Amino acid sequence: MFEGWDAVVLARAQFAFTMSFHIVFPAFSIGLASYFAVLEALWLATKREVYINLFNYWLKIFAVAFGMGVVSGIVMSYQFGTNWSAFADKTGPVIGPMMAYEVLTAFFLEAGFLGVMLFGLERVGPRLHFVATLMVAIGTLISAFWILSANSWMQTPTGHAVNADGQFVAADWLKVIFNPSFPYRLVHMVLAAYLTTSLVVGAVGAWHLLRDQHLAGARVMFSMAMWMATLVAPIQILAGDQHGLNTLEHQPAKVMAMEGHYQSHTDGAPLILFGWPDQAEAKVKYAIEVPKLSSLILKHSLDAPLAGLDTVPRENWPPVPITFWSFRIMVGLGFLIMGLGLFSLLMRWRGMMYQSPLLHRFAVLMGPAGFIAVLAGWITTETGRQPFTVYGLLRTADSVSPLAAPAVGSSLIAFIIVYFAVFTAGVIYILRLMAQPPHPGEQGPTKDLPARAAGITPAAGAAVEGAR
Repeated sequence: MFEGWDAVVLARAQFAFTMSFHIVFPAFSIGLASYFAVLEALWLATKREVYINLFNYWLKIFAVAFGMGVVSGIVMSYQFGTNWSAFADKTGPVIGPMMAYEVLTAFFLEAGFLGVMLFGLERVGPRLHFVATLMVAIGTLISAFWILSANSWMQTPTGHAVNADGQFVAADWLKVIFNPSFPYRLVHMVLAAYLTTSLVVGAVGAWHLLRDQHLAGARVMFSMAMWMATLVAPIQILAGDQHGLNTLEHQPAKVMAMEGHYQSHTDGAPLILFGWPDQAEAKVKYAIEVPKLSSLILKHSLDAPLAGLDTVPRENWPPVPITFWSFRIMVGLGFLIMGLGLFSLLMRWRGMMYQSPLLHRFAVLMGPAGFIAVLAGWITTETGRQPFTVYGLLRTADSVSPLAAPAVGSSLIAFIIVYFAVFTAGVIYILRLMAQPPHPGEQGPTKDLPARAAGITPAAGAAVEGAR
C-alpha cells in the first residue's frame, strides 16, 4: 500500500501525529495542577466552600486528562527506538539522561502524590493534602523543565562533544541543560500552558453563566480565568517576542521561514501579514505586507538589513509554507486571547462581568484556542528546525531507522485508528463532566475504595474477625 512512499516522511508524520495528541494533555495538566494549588490555598485561607467545590469539580477532569497524557507520552517515546533508532544512537548520551531525570524527579514526584491529591483529603487532612497538591503542581513544572531542556538542546546544541563512534556526549552538563534557547522556550511554554487552562476554565464558566448568571462556582471560575487572560496574555506576547529574537540569533533560517523572507532586504524588510509561500519559486505570492515593519520588530530599526533564505543553501531550507502559516495562527490567537482579557477587564470595570452574553459567548468560542495555539507553536518550532533533528549537526534523513515505508505506514494507520477511538472517548467523557455545573458540596473522584490493606481479601478479614 505504501510502496513508493518516503519512509522518512511517514516516520515524521507518525511522530507529528502522536506528538499532537500528546502535547495538549501536558499543557492542560500543567496549568490545571497550578490552578488546584491556588484554589486549595484560597480555601484554606478563606474557608469559602466555593473554592473546594471548584477544586473537586476540576479534579475529576484532571484525573482523566492526566491519564491520557501519560498513555500518549509513553507511546510517543517508543518511537525513538522504532522509527528513530539512528537518532537515539547518536544523541542518546545527551538526550537519554535528561529524559531519565524527568522520570526520576518529576514523574515519580507526581505519581507519588497524585493518589493523595485525588483521594486523600479526608484521610490525611487539609494541610497535608495541600502539600500533596503543591507537589503535583511542582512535579508538572519540573517535567516541563526537563522536556523543554532536551528539546531546546536539539534546537540550540551546546556543551557537547562527539566521540569516536559519532555520538554526541556531554562535555559540560550545565551548558547542555541551560542551552541558549532553553530559558525563553521554558517561559513561553509554561505561560502557554497557563493560558490554555485559563481559556478552558473560562469557557466552562461562561457556558454555565449563559444558563444561570447566579451560579457561584461558575462566577468564581470565570472571574479567575479572565484575570489570567488579562494579566498573562500581554506577558506571553512579550515573552514570545524575546524568544523570536533569540531564535533569530541562533536559528536564523527558522525566522526567515516564519517571516516568509525568501530574499534578503538590505534597507528594511517588510512584515508579510498574509500570502502564499511558493517553495519552488522562492517567493510569497499575493503578499499583503507592511513595509519595513519586520526590521523594526526584529532589529528595532526600520532600515536594518535582514538576510533571507537566498543566503542559505537550498538543501537546508525549512518547509516555509507550514512554518509561515503555523506561526501566524499562533500569533493571531495570542492577540485574540489578549483581546478577550481586555474585553473582560472592560466588562468587569462596568460591573457587567457576569451579565454580558457577548463576553460569555466570546469566552466559549475561545475555549479551544489555547490548544490550537500550542499546536501551532510546536509545529512552528519543529518544522522550522528542519531538515535537522539536531540543528545544523544531524540531519533528519540520517536520524531515521532503516525501515521500509510499508512498515512505517502500517503502524501510522494503526495509531490513527486507535488514537481516534480511545482519545475521542476520553474527550467526550471530559466534555460531559464539563457540561454539568459545579454544585455546593461537590465531590471529587469516587471514594468507593478498598478500606483494607492490599493482599487481605474480605473473606480473610472476616475469618480474622470471627476468630476474635
